[in-house]
Amino acid sequence: MAVHAAELPDHTNRSQLRNVMKAIYVFTLFSVLLNCMHVLKADEPSSPKKGSDRMPSFSWDRVPLYVHIRKDTAFTEEEIKHLASFPLITFEKATGHRDSGSVEAGTLKAARAVKAVNPAAKILYYRNVIVHYGGYAADQSLEDIPEAFLVGRDGNDKLIRNRIQAYDLTNKALRNWWIDAAKEVCSDPSIDGIFLDGVVKVLEPAFLKNVIEEKKKAAELAGYLTMMEDTRTMLGPQKLMIANVLRARFPDSSLSSMQALDGSYIEGFEGAVGMSKKDYVAKGMAAFQKAAQQGAIIAFTCGLGSNQQDADETPRSAARNSNNVKRVRDAESRFDYQLAMFLICAEQYSYFDLKDSYDAKASKTWMKHPSEYDRPLGAPNGPAVRDGYKYTRQFAHASVRLDIETQTGNIVWKQQAQE
Repeated sequence: MAVHAAELPDHTNRSQLRNVMKAIYVFTLFSVLLNCMHVLKADEPSSPKKGSDRMPSFSWDRVPLYVHIRKDTAFTEEEIKHLASFPLITFEKATGHRDSGSVEAGTLKAARAVKAVNPAAKILYYRNVIVHYGGYAADQSLEDIPEAFLVGRDGNDKLIRNRIQAYDLTNKALRNWWIDAAKEVCSDPSIDGIFLDGVVKVLEPAFLKNVIEEKKKAAELAGYLTMMEDTRTMLGPQKLMIANVLRARFPDSSLSSMQALDGSYIEGFEGAVGMSKKDYVAKGMAAFQKAAQQGAIIAFTCGLGSNQQDADETPRSAARNSNNVKRVRDAESRFDYQLAMFLICAEQYSYFDLKDSYDAKASKTWMKHPSEYDRPLGAPNGPAVRDGYKYTRQFAHASVRLDIETQTGNIVWKQQAQE
């Protein structure tokens, strides 16, 4: 709006005119700055947005459950109904690729079937950030990207377990391909977010350290961080982004790596990297508790066998400790121990998954539903109390005791005690 002296009343002097012009200038400058800030924010990675509509349903009424599964052929109608009973689901690599022609098509087929039964279920699409697993339709376009894979000093490009290729995350074209491939599936209404695996391999300084140049390893990490920022932007604020990232092996257990994430999947909980096993477990539990108390989704997955880190992350460490791991042969005791560990740490949006295999065709626990899952639990009276390596916690309908030194757990269900 232009202001002319002739338009001002006779009593308006030059000083008043300057004040009017100054006010208009300040207002205009503020508007420009505000617009610039808006543009800058639009270019920044989207931050996770908390909200009940995007988070999985949660209740303390019973043990909150999670399922992480794959099946290379289609799930049966009975299996779909079983899957639909879970609030949070991850369909692992290889899902449905034999029947549907690709992992993408198989995952979408399974996800849509589950959503038809339970629209509220939150479903995650699996992608590995470094390991090149086959069976994806997107792999065809990967062939057009030069130098898409890491190559060792000896020229070998099968760097994962000496048989699988690893993505070169320093390659921008590769990163764009990865994000576009993820977007193709995650943009479907039946998919509520992405599950990121292989993160520990990228973050672990020792992994591939002697295979590729040290500078290349550092650049690989930088490429990963950029790819995660771009992935968050691609997903937008509504979709979930959960990674297999929390591990006691890192100085801060990777809590600092969760800024752009909605939560962490947890496995490899019972390793012994750089410390005793009991201290490793205690540190991992502390990270679980802290992340959960801050509102992160925690998908706690453990097996009926020993839950150590993947052997190819730090081969020497894993080999050194593998013979010293005390295996609990009694499956029932093992179940009690793992469930007690979960309940000691759990907060809202923490979920439990105990299995003997990720493969539905090989698992003996698939489609099984222990009676403990049906017992009333109720909200916790407060956080767990720790005394050395022993923990206790009270729930409305259960008392939990855990000893990570003796690897024993005990849950007294009040309903059971009254029976």
